[in-house]
Amino acid sequence: VQLQASGGGLVQAGGSLRLSCAASGIIFSVKAMGWYRQAPGKQRELVAGINVGGTTNYAESVKGRFTISRDNAKSTVYLQMNSLKAEDTAVYYCNVGGWKYYSGSYSSGDYWGQGTLVTVSS
Repeated sequence: VQLQASGGGLVQAGGSLRLSCAASGIIFSVKAMGWYRQAPGKQRELVAGINVGGTTNYAESVKGRFTISRDNAKSTVYLQMNSLKAEDTAVYYCNVGGWKYYSGSYSSGDYWGQGTLVTVSS
């Protein structure tokens, strides 16, 4: 399994970025996908997840600003990030995981992308 993340960079507060994660070695259309991030000195945290049917869940801190989506034909998951804040600065990782239907939330799996750095200047 390979997950290739891209799209990170330096952006001013209030700006936007779109992250992409191309997957190979899996049947993408039957997998839930997620984005995590890890800021310096902090634990990795879930940002957003999407299941095979397109249902999504988000961390409270990004609701209304970030949108996760998927293109099964391209085996790619996206994270559109708008109204970026300095506290969004982190390395962002994509993940292949599962979906907890009883709670409507994403659960992480064993495969991670290499990470892409997002830096938001204030």
